[in-house]
Amino acid sequence: MLTSLHIEGNSLLHRLPVRAKLVALVVLSVGLFLSASLAVQALAFVIAAALYLSVGLSPKEALKRVGFVFLTIFFLAAVNLFYLSVAEVATLTLRLMALVLFAAAVTATTTISAFMDEITILLLPLERLGWLKAADVSLALGLVLRFVPDIFARYEAIREAHRARGLPVRPLTIIGPLIILTLKDADTIAAAIDARGFRRQ
Repeated sequence: MLTSLHIEGNSLLHRLPVRAKLVALVVLSVGLFLSASLAVQALAFVIAAALYLSVGLSPKEALKRVGFVFLTIFFLAAVNLFYLSVAEVATLTLRLMALVLFAAAVTATTTISAFMDEITILLLPLERLGWLKAADVSLALGLVLRFVPDIFARYEAIREAHRARGLPVRPLTIIGPLIILTLKDADTIAAAIDARGFRRQ
């Protein structure tokens, strides 16, 4: 069962500062979206995959973390085949997969608190301009990262409950209870945040 996105380790990404990883992710994203070269996207995918597999995850666990996102990407690729050429779809697919792998690698090698601290610092200039509250944005991102393992755990629990009762396991029968449980927890956490005054007014 997935309990945390972060894993302990001593890989290259583990040793890099959080800011360096976030900046690299932004630069890579912009660079890949500006490039229409299939070769560039393929190279980025290979590098991202190598980095992702170097953080200490087993192949099964590594695939489990990104499998659902990859299925979504493949579905979008299949739809785009009706409108774009095979080369364009391949470029788009490799670009998205490379970004997902690199983002997953960064997430696996960075603690939530480190993410939140760095995001707060990086967003302070925008806060001074009055565009946002840096602490609120970092808190929101931290909660998203914290919720992901819980959502996976609930999905597994609901699926096992269906199997134990001899019910067919279908996405449509699981998504409803999953959304309800997630929203209930979201309300509870929101109430706790307001009660403790974590958000600045």
